[in-house]
Amino acid sequence: MTTAPPRTNRGKIQAALLDWAGTTMDFGCMAPAVVFVKVFERAGVPISMDEARVPMGAHKRVHIQKITQIDAVKKRWEAKHGRPPDDQDVSRMFAEFVPFQLECLSDYSELIPGTLEVVNALRARGIKIGSTTGYLREMMEINLRDAKKQGYEPDSTVCASDVPAGRPYPYMCLQNVINLQVSPVHACVKIDDTIPGIEEGLNAGMWTIGLAVSGNEVGLSLKGWNALPDSEKRVRRERAYQRLRTSGPHYVVDTIADMLPCFDEIETRLARGEKP
Repeated sequence: MTTAPPRTNRGKIQAALLDWAGTTMDFGCMAPAVVFVKVFERAGVPISMDEARVPMGAHKRVHIQKITQIDAVKKRWEAKHGRPPDDQDVSRMFAEFVPFQLECLSDYSELIPGTLEVVNALRARGIKIGSTTGYLREMMEINLRDAKKQGYEPDSTVCASDVPAGRPYPYMCLQNVINLQVSPVHACVKIDDTIPGIEEGLNAGMWTIGLAVSGNEVGLSLKGWNALPDSEKRVRRERAYQRLRTSGPHYVVDTIADMLPCFDEIETRLARGEKP
């Protein structure tokens, strides 16, 4: 009995799958965080921005549920309401979250510096551009409209509400593969600023790049980041790199503007027959 040698792809990268908030627009991933804080405040249980950011990257209803499971939040909820938070509470807060998020998305829709330049460079290499997001489709329509006005329009966009389950499951990535008609999956690169987003790409069998500074782990607007002294930037950057590395990305860089050398190295590794 003989077995065939393992298949390898020695070709080029075929697709880059980009996250949205914190990756291509909304430096600091501010839009969802401020609304999570608002929704819990209305429920009588204030949360911090750090607590709001813990599950970032997940489907927004799942995100709210995971916040209620944080020990400190759960204790404050019990102190306020005399019982633990339940599924009805999550559903009620999610129903409030949706219109609040729709209302403020355009306030945080500016593209992150370097997005257009990097996307154009990737397209020049023949790489298709897909995207995944924890936003619902109705939210994404706003971001897509605002991005198009600024010159960014991916070839495919898949939302958490379009698939059976959001991150860290691989379904959004795999739906992009179908939409873009690319193969194999290890000729694709997933780029994200959150741990669930990196896990999403890994679970899909793709190369992954984490973005440490522009996204959820630092959690500051571009203005806020630029205002920090260099010493504080170093501390926050290193902490973000360490956090993202726990999820096992192949590379971590500051922002999308720093990403192209990673693509060069991935193509070198593909040429050697390596897989993610």
